[in-house]
Amino acid sequence: MSEMIGADLVDLDLSADTKEAAARALAARMVARGRVTDLEGFLADVAAREAQMPTGLDGGIGIPHCRSAHVTEPTLAFGRSAAGIDFGAPDGPADLVFLIAAPAGADDAHLTILSSLARKLMDAEFTAALRAADTAETAAALIRGDEPPTAQGARTAAASAPGETAGASEDTAVVPAAASAGTTAGSTAPTAATGAGGSGTPAEPGTPVEPSTPAPAPAPDEPRPFRIVAVTSCPTGIAHTYMAAESLENAGREAGVELVVETQGSAGFARLDPAVIAAADGVILAHDVPVRDKDRFTGKPTVDVGVKAGINRPAELIAEVREKAARGEVSAPAHAPAGTPVERAGDATEGYGTKLRTWLMSGVSYMVPFVAAGGLLIALGFAIGGWQVNKAPSVMDHFVWTQTDSWGALLFQIGGVAFKFLVPVLAGYIAYGMADRPGLVPGFVGGAIALDAGAGFLGGLAAGLIAGGVVLAIQRVPIPAVLRGIMPVVVIPLVSSAVIGFLMLVVIGKPIASAQKGLTDWLSGLTGTNAVLLGALLGLMMCFDLGGPVNKVAYAFATAGIAVTDPSDSAMQIMAAVMAAGMVPPLAMALATTVRGRLFTPAERENGKAAWVLGASFISEGAIPFAAADPLRVIPSAMAGGALTGALSMAFGATLRAPHGGVFVVPLIGSPLLYLVAIAAGVCVTTALVVLLKGMRGQAPESGTTGPAAQEAGAPKDTGQPVAAA
Repeated sequence: MSEMIGADLVDLDLSADTKEAAARALAARMVARGRVTDLEGFLADVAAREAQMPTGLDGGIGIPHCRSAHVTEPTLAFGRSAAGIDFGAPDGPADLVFLIAAPAGADDAHLTILSSLARKLMDAEFTAALRAADTAETAAALIRGDEPPTAQGARTAAASAPGETAGASEDTAVVPAAASAGTTAGSTAPTAATGAGGSGTPAEPGTPVEPSTPAPAPAPDEPRPFRIVAVTSCPTGIAHTYMAAESLENAGREAGVELVVETQGSAGFARLDPAVIAAADGVILAHDVPVRDKDRFTGKPTVDVGVKAGINRPAELIAEVREKAARGEVSAPAHAPAGTPVERAGDATEGYGTKLRTWLMSGVSYMVPFVAAGGLLIALGFAIGGWQVNKAPSVMDHFVWTQTDSWGALLFQIGGVAFKFLVPVLAGYIAYGMADRPGLVPGFVGGAIALDAGAGFLGGLAAGLIAGGVVLAIQRVPIPAVLRGIMPVVVIPLVSSAVIGFLMLVVIGKPIASAQKGLTDWLSGLTGTNAVLLGALLGLMMCFDLGGPVNKVAYAFATAGIAVTDPSDSAMQIMAAVMAAGMVPPLAMALATTVRGRLFTPAERENGKAAWVLGASFISEGAIPFAAADPLRVIPSAMAGGALTGALSMAFGATLRAPHGGVFVVPLIGSPLLYLVAIAAGVCVTTALVVLLKGMRGQAPESGTTGPAAQEAGAPKDTGQPVAAA
């Protein structure tokens, strides 16, 4: 953990009075260390995770955390607040705040170390020692597991702290829930999380967990202890997952039961041995994301709760599952789940506005690859076969291997087939997000009907939501046990498809098709000033957060317009304006570092070299390091240039069939020279404004504005794995 936290990432006098301010203060230290490239983007990811479920824990602990594309490597920052900060814990404010930042593609070894920290937070001696630490170096050493100079004093403080027996030490945390467990107990919970022996090396996902050392079997005259298997998981898979496991293990020891936990965390998961599950008397599922391979636990007494319940009231959960076992109450088959994937993915109090957004994003995320593949194939078809390629006969009837027109027609027709899946996939996976796999069939059927009826994307949205709702309604109808086996295969697909088909064909299909036609006609009628203003607005949105939510809204609006076989000129103009504006910020930063290098740090000048390629490729995130270091000068300048480029692109009537590609698809653009003029104008404006505003500040220090670590933040590796502007 030495790489993850140092004294510069510790604030023992955290003065923030809100959780947002606390996260900002600790995140700023990560930016200074070069571990976070975009402060605002990272804080948005933290807030999004916080919105799913409060991260406050009993005992005065707050653990805001997230996985983010703006994090260069796994990092931990620690703050101690004298007044306490409200993180939503039932017992009041938190005085110990741990901000955990993991990259979107963090390696398993680092995530396992972070998971180990999460378990340590259940240790009262550990938290007491942190409260007694008098220097940042001591606190960092405690968190890393080193032996700090004042370790003995910290241990003394911990020993005298109230509630010292509330949690087990880290050493005892890896002991099985009951020392007398037989070999059927399978494994300890840490083994489930980290591999045999609890060495910290992640187990291969899906590998059955083997016991590290078989415990002695109970004597013949002793009653067999009650056996429980548990699964813990949370959306990020870093903190709550392992804290719930630790809490359940401790409660299991106190209750005298054998309790084995499978942690389904970010570092993958190792399946419990089937023999362990078969021998279990009850199951506890503490999760906020769907449990993987949940079918394994069917037919056993089951308590299904959110992951925070596993942390805050483990003894109650153990008592509840024992009561269910005594009553003979078992779980329903896995094909009749208690709650939808979205309902299981958030807090019980989460509003349906948040759930609706999640459902819609489920459909959009599965649709985007079809948009990209189909759009590029169609654009290439036009480039190779000419603008009349859409009138070519089917290549199944006529294909000449030596004619470029035939190859252009082939690409165009393949892209057209890909586009026919857009609306069905959108509807199908919206329904899937609501009702899991049973929602797929009615969702796809409703989407296909929407496509045939001309209802387009609006019809797909409606069909997906209705299909998911119909399946949820069917699943809530009491069904005799004898019929449950045919429900997912016959009854649900049959009834839900019939209902969605009737509604789409007879009731709402035509009205939605009329609304879709009206929207298309409005876009087609945009000319003159209205089109220019729309281009400017889209340019502002593309450059506001450089790949963030506002940027993605503008991009999604543009791609929806061209995601048809024969899009209108206005839709293609909108796509062209959006891509042009998205290229402006990184290109402008690259140009500014070239013409006025003395205004930028050495790290920023080096980063400017990478920004040339990123900007030319339509990857807006290439400007993030510059915006993170100087947002008040860079972002307004980028927005001004983006708005100009978007407006000029619309005014010039430039069109684009491909949803991505940057300068590499210029041959596919209508009015390509004027299109490049629009981009150049925006780049020049943004460059001039940045140079002017930074010039008023003066020359940048050669060592960087945020210390030596800034070189790491601005190095090209931060943009080596950018997220496309979409």
